[in-house]
Amino acid sequence: MNKRQFLRTTAGLLPLALLPRTLLAAGTPAMPDSVHLIAAWRSLHELAPDGSSRGAAAQGATDYVGLLVPDWQAGIARIRSAVAVPDRVHGLLPDRDGGFLVCANRPGPWLMRCAADGTVLARQELEDERSGRTLNGHAVLDPSGEWLYTTESETGSTHGWIAVRRRDTLRKEAEFPTRGIEPHELLFDAEGKLVVANGGILRAAGDRKRDLERMDSSLVRLDPKSGERLGQWWLKDKRLSLRHLALGAAPATDGRALVGVALQAEHEDPAERAAAPILAIWNGDTLEIPSRETVGAGYCGDIATGMDGGFYLSAERSHRVTRWHPVAPERLEVIAELNKAGALAELPLDGTHASLIGSPRGLGFWHPQRDPVLLRWPVEIAPDNHWVAVSA
Repeated sequence: MNKRQFLRTTAGLLPLALLPRTLLAAGTPAMPDSVHLIAAWRSLHELAPDGSSRGAAAQGATDYVGLLVPDWQAGIARIRSAVAVPDRVHGLLPDRDGGFLVCANRPGPWLMRCAADGTVLARQELEDERSGRTLNGHAVLDPSGEWLYTTESETGSTHGWIAVRRRDTLRKEAEFPTRGIEPHELLFDAEGKLVVANGGILRAAGDRKRDLERMDSSLVRLDPKSGERLGQWWLKDKRLSLRHLALGAAPATDGRALVGVALQAEHEDPAERAAAPILAIWNGDTLEIPSRETVGAGYCGDIATGMDGGFYLSAERSHRVTRWHPVAPERLEVIAELNKAGALAELPLDGTHASLIGSPRGLGFWHPQRDPVLLRWPVEIAPDNHWVAVSA
């Protein structure tokens, strides 16, 4: 078996009970024991705030947000805290006091700030702001940790917005346009400027995509204080939507940290859509597609920082996780095959980076010098697109 891939058969991944012991966690040496994951998931099981199961939920699946903790010796990913929420959660951020910030999925009606044990400390309903806007699923804290920036849109509008909010109360204090349609994820670059992925997809009522021939996706760099546009970039293929972002961990060959951009193809032809690239790279001057390998079926669900300026990418539709590195920019190396691989988090380990991978099968662990590991869930859950690894 190739140690860089999870076991796979022509019928899909084998059930956990049939996986070889090398894929389980028993006896795995020197695994990190002080990490937990801020995560969101859906479950048919009703969960108590401490993560214990109360049995099957009475009415369908419930969305939760909370903390997951790997137990490497027992081969399980435990639920430390669980907060039931009325809508699907998308973007998640660690808070400076050990808690976390939660952004509802697009079209998101609320924001929430929680303590580590799941206690809700603040909640903001966008309906109360009377702006007519909804959240687009992502937020970012400024380098000081005091201000929260959220991406927002209005149904049918061609103007995206950034709201600047107080971290403690989540109340909006300022706003400015993103110079694009449907802004999605955003981050602060190495120079403290705001980089925003304008997804470019027009939305009708019910979040339905419309008029895809009018797509206008772009990457824009903004001054976070004034909202001034400092630069804007487009790809040649107008049917590629720029969605998620990750900042490289180390400078590239020219001394600048790269930004990886996860792509979502929106071509009319299914074959063209499936063959579309899933990664773009921004180096501060240009936005380029480095690899045309068709390993992701035209959809990248999450992107995380990798080794030496590279990135990990999850492709849920092709059930793969790939690795990209600037030394070999034309390659997307498949490092794991895991059913509906989605959420990614990087974990510094042994002087390099491991990847933690979310899947309904369990929590996957991949490292270039170690055997892969798959931790089972204590109850059946379906993790969302994103999670964040933090030190306990």
